[in-house]
Amino acid sequence: MTGFSRRALLAGSGGLLLSGCDRLTTSPTAKSLLSLGEKASRSAQRLVTGQALAPEFSAVDISPVFRVNGNTRPTASAYLAHVERGFADWRLAIDGLVARPLALSLAHLRALPQRTQITRHDCVEGWSAIAQWTGVPLAALLHGAGALPQARYAVFHCADDFSGTPYYESIDLAEALHPQTILAHTMNGQPLSVGHGAPLRLRVERQLGYKQAKYVMRVELVASLDRLYGGKGGYWEDHSGYQWWAGI
Repeated sequence: MTGFSRRALLAGSGGLLLSGCDRLTTSPTAKSLLSLGEKASRSAQRLVTGQALAPEFSAVDISPVFRVNGNTRPTASAYLAHVERGFADWRLAIDGLVARPLALSLAHLRALPQRTQITRHDCVEGWSAIAQWTGVPLAALLHGAGALPQARYAVFHCADDFSGTPYYESIDLAEALHPQTILAHTMNGQPLSVGHGAPLRLRVERQLGYKQAKYVMRVELVASLDRLYGGKGGYWEDHSGYQWWAGI
């Protein structure tokens, strides 16, 4: 199945999918759709399109409404304290298999070279929306930290949780180094709202919406996903059988 046909299938399957990512866990049809064509999609993107860009749009295409999905406000006291202080003393940690662990403030991240892109978010719930995102290319941060040769995956540890189980996601290093993979702090020209993942969220534009982790607090480089939580590379992958690759 090509990336185009798979995108069309997911976008057109809203009648089959239940509203709310957490409710998808009850739908065998949804699970089947999510696992459909994973290997074909990954092979197509890597062997055929390589580092090709996801489609980008113009400002006139920006959606008037972009849903707040997933968790809307983390309840951890440390996160809420950061919100109260405007994230003034918040730091993004970059560690794991790196030569130089980093702890970067939001001001530091904003001062680095930025990328702005207008892209489409495709959710497994059956809806899509277009927004403009500005942030730091993840590749620049990983180069700055000195990713070690044995690093194969970037893991995003987040401030939110589901019933006490931490939310996390991961991508491989090839996708982490893609030019459109950014850690975004700005949406449609405004700082991220809490609902949309403040202070920082992942944008990995060639993958489905649930891979776009919000409330990113730490990026860890690892050689294997096996020992992380459920071992499948993400909260939804561990708990609901979602595919890890999620390419579109």
